[in-house]
Amino acid sequence: MTKDPALVLYYTKDNKCSFRALVGALETEKSLDDLKIYFPESEKELFSELEKAERKHEIIVLGFSFFTAQFRETGILVKKIREKYGRRFILIAGGPHPTGDPRGTLGLGFDLVVTGEGEETLIRLLEKIGRGGDYTATRGIAFLDDRGEFRSTGRRPWIDLNRYPPFAVRHKKFGFLEITRGCPFACYFCQTPHILGGHLRHRSVENICEYVSVMKGRNLLDFRAITPNAFSYGSADGKKIAPARIEELLAGVKKILGPRGRIYFGSFPSEVRPEHVTEETVGLVRKYAVNDNLVIGLQSGSQRILDLCHRGHTVEDAYRAVELSLRAGFKAYVDIIFGLPEETLEDTRLTIKVINDFAGMGARIHAHYFMPLPQTPFARVPTGGMNPEMKKMINRLIPKGMFFGEWEKQERIARGG
Repeated sequence: MTKDPALVLYYTKDNKCSFRALVGALETEKSLDDLKIYFPESEKELFSELEKAERKHEIIVLGFSFFTAQFRETGILVKKIREKYGRRFILIAGGPHPTGDPRGTLGLGFDLVVTGEGEETLIRLLEKIGRGGDYTATRGIAFLDDRGEFRSTGRRPWIDLNRYPPFAVRHKKFGFLEITRGCPFACYFCQTPHILGGHLRHRSVENICEYVSVMKGRNLLDFRAITPNAFSYGSADGKKIAPARIEELLAGVKKILGPRGRIYFGSFPSEVRPEHVTEETVGLVRKYAVNDNLVIGLQSGSQRILDLCHRGHTVEDAYRAVELSLRAGFKAYVDIIFGLPEETLEDTRLTIKVINDFAGMGARIHAHYFMPLPQTPFARVPTGGMNPEMKKMINRLIPKGMFFGEWEKQERIARGG
């Protein structure tokens, strides 16, 4: 590389998973072997690292990855950077919100947006920047041209997960291991199928085990999977479960990690769909994993709202999932989204009934507040809001430890607070 560029990644808690995978991809490209990468984890550290990088490197690429909930705070930070440094750095953004709203993201002051999956796009971008070439022809980006007109170079084909590492081995940035991308259900509030596709792509058992072995070699003995639905692993369509493939995965990981290893499956940072909770899948978690809970995605107690959201399962599926989980000795954490579009008082009361039923059974509610996300069918649909009955029920259950989550923060952001 001729221009000695540096890559500075704003490596915050909420965005580390994305950057671990991206840096892992960069490590596979020999032409980028000499690329210096900085990982500031706070605003103060970011400005300190930028000062350091500017003294050493001719070109600095500053990368952000963020969610819609981080849009406002990211814009404030980018403004500070531009005010202090002007156009001396190349600012790029990627992740869920920039992919869904590239125009709005460029409006924050970014030079370009990586749309969709970033592994291959980031490699090609940095190669061109390092050679001093015109990076605006790189496929998979959006930018404003010299006249301020929006330009997009289109998306790249979906990647093969086995082609790239799940984390950055050389830079020692380890973490959760992504086993599946994509989702076939296309829920109207969710970005996953629109950003990562509606067809499931699984990392192979062999590939997963290869990187579990890498982790074990560094005495990292906890395995947590990133996946839209843990019980979809190995499924051809994501709708019919493949228990034999799940067991092949879990057995392979357990064999490598040995007795000191710990497998977490169907719990943070992933969840499971209610209709996929069966005696067989729950039994596999009990047999191989150590997590004491399963996170079950219900979202609403109203079947009308579930159908409107295109969820593809029933409220009764969730009752069965909770019962099976509790019977097997797991804690059941049930995802509920407050304020979904078009909720009526009757819909809210049905959700309250379900929450009360689950609380009586011993389950806990993982609460969220609906946020319109770009590039989803609900992107421009207003929130249904929170009615007094729901708030009264929440206040009653919170002291009992039956509620957790960041729904209050999400509500403030959704309402522009």
